[in-house]
Amino acid sequence: MTIGSDAVPPPTASISLRELLMALGDALLEVQAAPAGLDVEIRSVALLDPEDPPVTRPGELVLVIGARGRAAYPALRAAGRDGAAGVVVKLDGPGQAAALSETAAEAGVALLSLRGEARWEQVNTLARAALDDVPPGLPGEGAEEGDLFSLAQTTAILTNGIVSIEDAAHRVLAYSRSTDSDEIDDLRRRSILGWQGPEPYLAKLREWGVFQNLHSSDEVISIDSHPELGIRRRLAVAVRSGGRQLGTIWVQEGSTPLSEHSDRALLGAARVATLHLVRRRRELSEGLTFTRTLLAGLLDGNTGPQPLATHLGFDAARPAAVLGFSYETADVVAAPELTHAEVTSLISVHMAARHRSALVTQADSRIYVLLPQLPRSIDVDTLRGWGQEITDAAGRHLDLPLRGSVGCVVSGLGDVPESRREADRILDAMLGTDVPTAVAALPDIQAEVLVSELLTLLSVHPEIRDPRLTALLEHDSRNQGRLAETVLTYLNSFGDVRAAAAQLYVHPNTLRYRIRRAEELTGLELSRPDQRLLAMLQLRLSPPTA
Repeated sequence: MTIGSDAVPPPTASISLRELLMALGDALLEVQAAPAGLDVEIRSVALLDPEDPPVTRPGELVLVIGARGRAAYPALRAAGRDGAAGVVVKLDGPGQAAALSETAAEAGVALLSLRGEARWEQVNTLARAALDDVPPGLPGEGAEEGDLFSLAQTTAILTNGIVSIEDAAHRVLAYSRSTDSDEIDDLRRRSILGWQGPEPYLAKLREWGVFQNLHSSDEVISIDSHPELGIRRRLAVAVRSGGRQLGTIWVQEGSTPLSEHSDRALLGAARVATLHLVRRRRELSEGLTFTRTLLAGLLDGNTGPQPLATHLGFDAARPAAVLGFSYETADVVAAPELTHAEVTSLISVHMAARHRSALVTQADSRIYVLLPQLPRSIDVDTLRGWGQEITDAAGRHLDLPLRGSVGCVVSGLGDVPESRREADRILDAMLGTDVPTAVAALPDIQAEVLVSELLTLLSVHPEIRDPRLTALLEHDSRNQGRLAETVLTYLNSFGDVRAAAAQLYVHPNTLRYRIRRAEELTGLELSRPDQRLLAMLQLRLSPPTA
């Protein structure tokens, strides 16, 4: 489940802009303008959405999400007016940087640019962690009261290296500060940006058994430098709890050799990191379980909106919508080589990139995305586009024919069950239906949805079925015939004999013969509109196949 929220308690410490830049490094941020210097004090981090009024607070580092070019001017002027410490934006080009820098200088506020490859949620998390950081101390008694950034910095001091701490999925959780960007090799830079390391190097690590050794051993592993790959020497040690690997600590050698006692420092750091990661996993599990329960209750309509809104700090009065996804087909419920986890993970990653507050959960063979706090200007076309990105990615990366539905945009969290019901109605209609799109909203397939619901009603009322059509299906079943299939294809083709014959790969005269034969066996008169309508509905209820 992907969970996002802006309701983060304000940090209790402050750092200078210079210290923040040292903590995050130039792999993430670049200074465009600093009219008051780099010693301005940062006391909090705030996210500013383009839909929100441009209001900031003294000492804030303002992350301007989704605003580029002229759209960022109001935020810069508001930051200068309110005494904010700095503004972070994404730039589209050098010309844009010059114009924004001039505005920042006039406003008297620092302007930082987030590199294009980096993610907003990443810099938000790391900046808040840097604010909460405590002065580094030696690993040992009381170290569990610090955080992973403190531990990474302490380990860097003890090893004379550059440290990063990863979880078991190779996501960077924390890293040490480095004032010299030339010391950072390509693998570390890519890791900080959330990228995968160079494949030739990763292949070497697999070939040498590094990952296997980390998985099974508590010992420090040394990896040689590879200048041809832009990779410097490294040490690595697994962070373990019992027999389970929780993560890895990596130490990259910088411009000077690693210290003599680096191995011993790494072993101590790994034991301290275990305390952090065990606590982090427990807190995350407890939080996810509670959030999942509240989300399921809201989607089902069994729980009101306020518990989830309060828990995650959402504004329950802002627009919301539900997207639904399914990889069911008429014949196969789920391809055996795929799992819910793989599909859910793909959906979570894409939705987090589009909407930071997205919540993803699964129920049976379907996966739902709750999109709370949507901009009031959001439209169905935008949501359909988000869903299309996901189904396209599922086809590329998982070879999976994923279907998506866009529930109606509702005025607040209290109406989310209505959006979920609409998303389900669309998915129900798409199951086994030849819909020309992988993602649909209700207006796209209104007729298909209503016919699907009519067939559902017909299925639970056998007394309103025509026994002659039932007899026709039974006749085909006994004789391996294709009369019912021919009748349905003929009706679906609006009585066009040649079109229906082409679909069945038979001669038009053969099709005419089968239609007459079906009428003779059953007494049906397909020239009568009522009988045609009933035949089409009932044969669609149990589609005949060859």
